Amino acid sequence: MIIPDDDDAPPGEVVALTLTAEDAGGRLDKTLAERLPDLSRARIQALMAQGLVSRGGVVLTDTSAKAQAGDYELLIPPPEAAEPQAEAIPLTVLYEDTHLIVVDKPPGMAVHPAPGTPNGTLVNALLAHCGASLSGIGGVARPGIVHRIDKETSGIVVVAKTDAAHQGLSALFAAHDIDRVYVALVRGAPSPARGTITTQIGRSSSDRKKMAVLKSGGREAVTHYAVTAIYGPQKKPLAAKLECRLETGRTHQIRVHMAAKGSPCLGDPVYGSGPPAPAVREAMAKAGLTRQALHAAVLGFVHPVTGETLRFESAPPPDMATLEALLSAL
Repeated sequence: MIIPDDDDAPPGEVVALTLTAEDAGGRLDKTLAERLPDLSRARIQALMAQGLVSRGGVVLTDTSAKAQAGDYELLIPPPEAAEPQAEAIPLTVLYEDTHLIVVDKPPGMAVHPAPGTPNGTLVNALLAHCGASLSGIGGVARPGIVHRIDKETSGIVVVAKTDAAHQGLSALFAAHDIDRVYVALVRGAPSPARGTITTQIGRSSSDRKKMAVLKSGGREAVTHYAVTAIYGPQKKPLAAKLECRLETGRTHQIRVHMAAKGSPCLGDPVYGSGPPAPAVREAMAKAGLTRQALHAAVLGFVHPVTGETLRFESAPPPDMATLEALLSAL
């Protein structure tokens, strides 16, 4: 089963090294282990078996192959997360039945444990709220999770409590048969005021923790957007409010697409690409915005078990609501 790729967890550490002609000739796994003392020969063999070792972009899986001169890259996955523990964290529950639960996630809460965020996550809270009813298909560290939003993005998330719901929701997301609308406050305003952004998105070649629009490779990403309010001069807006409807769900998709249009989300620490106007910065400070101004406002889908049409709406939390009011006064 493939979970839609909208997670913000880094892919792991990339280790690069160059083997010279003097290094060539011996077994590849042994040679790499000699050059990388932090990795055992057995560890390198395991990485090769997983397709995580490459030379010049070509994946290498034969551990007994002879080492050749060239540039090698090893992707070291993050350590496996320990089984998460239940934590009595308050939740805003929008809907719950025996099959699934829909919650309004606050900013600052990660969806599931990951390196650097071992607890305090939505999963930890759900384990306390739902107990053993969470679906295990998502794995030990991600029980019931069928989609994800960034830690600092607020808004609606649906989680499966049974295997049947998990499979049904996963199929809906894979078929893009989910209504997902985000509200974003951005720098300036994209032109035209309404449109569809279709690109390939993948890991940035310069920073593996960032995503980027790629000319080739990556995965197709489609965002439909519309400007719903302009702040400041109409001819040269200082900021704008957008509704973004996701057709696909790639990592950081809206943030990457808005940045590519020259209107990154306000407060985005990764894709901000330059400060907003002084008046907008002042409004952000007064509102207490310390994150990207992005909120998952609408989630609609057909219940995978009962067939009921469900639609949920969530108003932006205080930081975004206050910022919007301050921007309206510009």
